Amino acid sequence: MGKIKQFFHDVMSEMRKTSWPKSKELTKYTVVVISTVIFFAIFFMLVDLGISSLVRWYFAL
Repeated sequence: MGKIKQFFHDVMSEMRKTSWPKSKELTKYTVVVISTVIFFAIFFMLVDLGISSLVRWYFAL
């Protein structure tokens, strides 16, 4: 039980040393992540549609 208590004590000690982003930085990072995810989702959707169209065209011959 002592090792578990020491582990959580060490975790809390390290968390206090962590530099957390400010609200403005957090908003900026969130916008970047969400826009990147949306961009890649649209990109892969278009690639998937293109490959599906090519496969359907090939097998329709």
